[in-house]
Amino acid sequence: MKTLKSFVNWYFSRRALPYWSILLIDCLFVLVAGILAYAINHGVDDTSKLIIPLVGTLLVYLSLFIIGFRLFRTYSGVVRFSSFIDLQRVGFSIVFSITLLIVLQFVFALDHYLLALKISDILLLGLLAITLMWTTRIWVKALYDSTIHSSRKTNVFIYGVREGGVALAKSINSRVDSPYKIVGFLSDCDDVVDMLLFGVRIYPNSENITQLMKSKGADTLIVSPLKAERFRKNQQMIDCLIDGGIKIMMIPDYQTWDGKSELNANSLKPVNAEDLLPREKIEIDMKAAADLLTGKRIMITGAAGSIGSEMVRQIATYNPAELILVDQAETPMHDIRLMMNKRYPSINALSLVADIANYNRMEQIFKEHQPDYVFHAAAYKHVPMMEDNPYESIENNVRGTCIIADLAVKYKTRKFVMISTDKAVNPTNVMGCSKRICEIYVQSLDKAIKEGKVPGITQFVTTRFGNVLGSNGSVIPLFKEQIKAGGPITVTHPDIIRFFMLIPEACKLVIEAGTMGNGGEIFVFDMGNPVRIADLAERMIKLSGAKDVKIEYTGLRDGEKLYEEVLNDAEITLPTFHPKIKIAKVREYDYKTIKADIDELIDRANRGCDDMAIVAKMKDIVVEFKSQHSKYEVIDKKTSTVQ
Repeated sequence: MKTLKSFVNWYFSRRALPYWSILLIDCLFVLVAGILAYAINHGVDDTSKLIIPLVGTLLVYLSLFIIGFRLFRTYSGVVRFSSFIDLQRVGFSIVFSITLLIVLQFVFALDHYLLALKISDILLLGLLAITLMWTTRIWVKALYDSTIHSSRKTNVFIYGVREGGVALAKSINSRVDSPYKIVGFLSDCDDVVDMLLFGVRIYPNSENITQLMKSKGADTLIVSPLKAERFRKNQQMIDCLIDGGIKIMMIPDYQTWDGKSELNANSLKPVNAEDLLPREKIEIDMKAAADLLTGKRIMITGAAGSIGSEMVRQIATYNPAELILVDQAETPMHDIRLMMNKRYPSINALSLVADIANYNRMEQIFKEHQPDYVFHAAAYKHVPMMEDNPYESIENNVRGTCIIADLAVKYKTRKFVMISTDKAVNPTNVMGCSKRICEIYVQSLDKAIKEGKVPGITQFVTTRFGNVLGSNGSVIPLFKEQIKAGGPITVTHPDIIRFFMLIPEACKLVIEAGTMGNGGEIFVFDMGNPVRIADLAERMIKLSGAKDVKIEYTGLRDGEKLYEEVLNDAEITLPTFHPKIKIAKVREYDYKTIKADIDELIDRANRGCDDMAIVAKMKDIVVEFKSQHSKYEVIDKKTSTVQ
């Protein structure tokens, strides 16, 4: 036993046997197969009497087999990594050699010179030779997989036994260099439990999956792409796996799968916290969006930002006539230019470094390009920064939006889509209030156009949603950096919650709401269930495998509130063309009045009024703006006293 083990280790420690060794062994198999075939058909006694002429005949015939081996290169593969293709080559070479042998025997009457072999002898020889060669290759591969190679692989379970699970299992089993060994499948369907798939048992998805997997030596669960949505919704299962130290792997979301083609197991990646947040797949009416955007001139402001850049990528797929990309961030805009040149070289995309609050520059752009659609994503969005810099919030967010909106009307833009935020609902900070003022302005302008008070054809649509995963300033990149540094993770409050949505999903809804809206609507996106930030931090720590990383509560920041709202208390929603999109019914404002108020607000900022005076005017315009954890709370107290 020790000698066999030593031989196995010696053999598998070598890179591969020389090709001539494999050829020699295969030739030996042909000789052995010929002797066995003759013995089976003619008996052992006759075979022993004719063994010398039989071997001589087989050696002559062997030259034909060597031709077949050479033609199909049966010896070129590494035996321990034999695949179906290698077995196929062996089969073809034997069939070719046997056919050639039979033909030559008839044509040249080889029986006159050599020991006569019947057709049945030759056919049996071929069958036995194939059996010996196949069996050896399969045995060597199985020995390697179950000993040396198996010890280097990670034992895994696959969640899902339908098309997705099967495709993943095929990819894992077919690759020689696959780092995984499947030791079990998990299924939600009772009718397949205890059955075998690829020779591996299917287990029920139950509460004891962690113990089950560990009993099989598995510490990794691979989730089928067709099970991803259901898996994310089962937060109890996710928590059980993470708490049990089970590693979770999935195909990245950006790699869509049609359910039919092959899956590449090499695409699997360990999940991040954002991968596990519950969310539903969002589908939009691609044809309707294409009909409206294809061949049109489309402007995107804030095109280098998190949302804006994804809008660029998605709208580019509709083949617009021209993309006018505007942002004042030079380096990110250069990145967008490179991306467009590489991925969409046929689209006329203009990368314009410009400030939306610069009226003359923006008018020059509108006059020259006259966009059919404007997607307005440019804005300052960081709550603490804008709390300390209300002037910039007014200059960029409010004045910039007014300039773009007015120019859209002047140059007959068909539709203006403004991207707002859930922080505009019952705002508690300067940033949220500035976005609410923008909403009020574009909505009142749309109403004035429809009533004929302002000449124009532009329809103004607002989209409102919460935090997007992966955006600039998102908590997740911050938490990753803090974990990498050894902690602590800083969370402002134990009970703070937020709504989350992926950037691509949010942009899909923006495109559908923007193209399908008739103007004047504020579209609110269904963000799903809110996420407790402390729970998110704890999950990220566990997924990272980091030890001794603590969570530190720092207190709410200026202007921050515990619970983000999607709708104003006095608002209601109406259903729309998409189940994830609602229309918020909000208070309407007179355009002339609101324009005068905004002009005064901008004037205060431009005249260098102090922060208190600027914010006081913002509160006059948006009466529901009540500051929290902010120096501006004093204004609310004064207002309350006066009343």
